[in-house]
Formats: sequence, structure tokens, C-alpha cells
Amino acid sequence: MNSTANSDNGRRNENGDAGEGQDLILHFLDKVRLSRGDAMEESEGEESPTELNTINSAGGFLIVSPDKLSVKYTNTNLHGHDVGVVQANKPAPFKCLSYYFEIFVKDAGVKGQIAIGFTKESFKMRRQPGSVSCFFDEIVWEVNSCGYHGDDGYLYRGKGIGEAFGPTYTTGDTVGGGINYGSQEFFFTKNGALVGKIPKDIKGHLFPTVAVHSQNEEVSVNFGKAKFAFDVKGYEASERNKQQIAIDKISIPPNIGYALVKTYLLHYGYEETLNAFNVATETTVPPIHIAQENAIDEDDSSYALHQRKTIRQLVRDGEINAALARLREWYPQIVQDEKSVVCFLLHCQKFIELVRVGKLEEGVKYGRLELAKFVGLTGFQDIVEDCFALLVYRKPEESSLGYFLEGSQRELVADAVNAAILSTNPNKKDEQRSCHLHSHLEVLLRQLTVCCLERRSLNGNQGETFRLNHVLNNNSTRR
Repeated sequence: MNSTANSDNGRRNENGDAGEGQDLILHFLDKVRLSRGDAMEESEGEESPTELNTINSAGGFLIVSPDKLSVKYTNTNLHGHDVGVVQANKPAPFKCLSYYFEIFVKDAGVKGQIAIGFTKESFKMRRQPGSVSCFFDEIVWEVNSCGYHGDDGYLYRGKGIGEAFGPTYTTGDTVGGGINYGSQEFFFTKNGALVGKIPKDIKGHLFPTVAVHSQNEEVSVNFGKAKFAFDVKGYEASERNKQQIAIDKISIPPNIGYALVKTYLLHYGYEETLNAFNVATETTVPPIHIAQENAIDEDDSSYALHQRKTIRQLVRDGEINAALARLREWYPQIVQDEKSVVCFLLHCQKFIELVRVGKLEEGVKYGRLELAKFVGLTGFQDIVEDCFALLVYRKPEESSLGYFLEGSQRELVADAVNAAILSTNPNKKDEQRSCHLHSHLEVLLRQLTVCCLERRSLNGNQGETFRLNHVLNNNSTRR
């Protein structure tokens, strides 16, 4: 690094600006914690329906089998509200693309007034799902329910009258009901074929619901323990493909991907890969050209490229002492504060490297010397404790803290150091330094994530939880 750059850095340090660079990378502490969560691959923790609810049901008009998977109407249907209704024991899970269940009509009984659908927990258990009932001459609309009825093939949504929807169903038929959380629609099937779909206008938790309403009507319910007649996986694959087709139709400026990749490599100091990338793009036929209006400014990301590449490689190789030496030589203002975030991450990584090679005694001494100073400090305490906890395990790489010993942890530390170096760029104003945290490509991906989360929020947080790494992995497999 030349003397001019050193003098510029020195002046910045004297003006007290160096500390602001630390603010730019405070979020890397949260990334360490997120690594811990990713390593354990969080489970959604949702329970799915497994049987019928014998407690909250129209028990006077039906009997439920001992396995709680079949229901039979035992009354003679004297009134419109003498319906035998039963919900599932749990609401349909909603952190997924779709939910689906089926019924098999064992006996359509006298009138075949069977219904399948979804209802809220507060649903009155003496009425058909989605229908209107007359109770003591009062018309009651069950607005928080939806049902596909077998005697007329109509769909009822509590609007006073049914809607022509699909075929009737009777003894020997298998009928299914589902929720597509992606499109916010109910859908129904008959004997493995899709009957139709309607907008889902009911909010909150919904329970799979079955109703019988004439003598000897009997159905069994399949919540997924047995194979469905309908190809649910195929349906979901088709729905995802529709989404992908819509995405593929969106046009972007020609060759903008090239510029995004190039600035990404510049931003993170991957100098050798950048050179190979440039050679490859220059030899394409025809050569890749970025129109001026689509160009991305590369000057900021080019700052201190060689120095950043050198230090990144040292961290990736686990040579933390050498990386610290280079920082003290080239960017002393970054490590001047021994309790800065960069110093903390580097000292943690040095401790981890000692554990990795089995130098536990040396690791304990180093921890007492360098990490102990962070004990009790807000934001550092839990990570320090986790680092020291590595000493407890005979095989720390196989423990719940094994993510510390993965290559991704080195990359995380290298990214933090890289961001700190970029923040020292004397050509950048203070309010512009935060943009050094992420490349243009990452900014776009973050915006994509925010848009997907916002869209899910508008749907009541229903549907698949958006995970960018899953999307990228699925797309790479698809192609």
C-alpha cells in the first residue's frame, strides 16, 4: 500500500472517523448468531391434523370410529340444523405452499348430503360448512367457512346461495379439499382429478371439516397417513412451475448480470477470479458489452483491491496473526480499538483455529488474554461463551457448535474485515459508507427477500417461509 493512502488513513484516524467504520460491520455479530441457527436448520414446528376432533363436534347426530378417522350419521334428519359436523383435531398448517386432505364416501346414505371443506374454530357445529341454516325462523350465514357439497356439486361460502362448482359425488368416490397459500385459493378434487378452485377469503386458522346429513351417510378421512388419490406433489410442482414461468417472462437489461457478477468479485476482493472472469467475457462471441445506461460504477468496489484480496486469503487460510499484522501495517485505524468488532471477530477466529488443530492449552491462554476483555460487553457475551464452550467437546466439529469450524465462518470474518477496509475509502462521504457492507448483487437479493416477506405478510404470513438459499439451490438443480 502506498504512503499517500497511509497518510490519508492516518488523517481519518486523527479526525476520529475510524470508529464509524466499526458501525458498518456490527451486523456481522448477528451473522455469527444466524450461522448458529442455520447450522441447526430450524424446523417450522407446525403440527398437522391427524384425526377427527371428538370433543368439538355435533356428537348427537353422528358417531366417530375408535380410530377417529371415520364418521357416520345416525339421526333421521328432521331439521335443517340436524347436521353431523366434525373438525380435525388441529388446524391446517400454513407455513407451506399447500395443505390437503381427502375423504372416501363409504355410504352416501339416503340423500347424499355430504360436505367437505374448511371452517374456523368458532364454527357452529350443527350446520353444513359454507351453507346457510334456518334456526327458529332465523337465517344464519356461516361466513367463516367453505364447503363442497356432494348432493348438488355446489360450493357454499356463506353467501346465502351456493355456486355451481363441480360434479356431485356419492358412494365409492374420493373427494379432497385443499388450500393453496401461494395463490390464496381453496381447491377441491374428485377421484384424483382437480375439480376447481376459488379465492380464499377467510383469514386465520382453518380446520379441515366434514359434514354428514342423512341417515347412514358414512365417510372415512385421510389426513395424509395413507396415499392420496390426488397427486399433491405433482400439483405443488405445477404451481411452482407457474411461478417460475412468470419470473422468466420478466425482462432485464441485456448483460446486466455480467456487471453484477463483476462488482460482486470486486467488492469482496476476489482479484484472481475477477481477472479470469474478465478474460472469459472478453473472449466470448460476440464480446459482452454493457450499455452506458446499464453500467454500474466500479470505482468504489475497486478500492484497495489487492490489499483486501491478500487479507481475505490469510483469513480464509486461518492465518489470523498474519492478517492482523497486515491490518496494523496497512489500516491501523481499523484495529486501533482493541474492543472493536473487527478485533473481536479476528480474536474469536484465532481461538477457533487453535481449537481446530487441538492446541487447547494455547487456546485457553489466548482466550484469557484476548477474549476475556469482551466478557460482559453487550453484543459479545453470548458469542464468547460459545467459543469457550468448544473446549468442552471431545470432537467439537461434531457438536452443536461445529459451525464455528466450518469454512463459512472464516468467510464471515473475512467479509467483516473487507467491509471495514472499504469503509476507509477517503473518496466516500460518511453517509455513503454503509453501502460498503453489501455488493450490488446482494442489495438486489435483499430487496427480493423483503418483497417476498412483505407479500407473505399481506397473506397473513401464510405460505412457504422464504429462504433465499433454498430458492437458489432449487433453481440450480432445475437448470
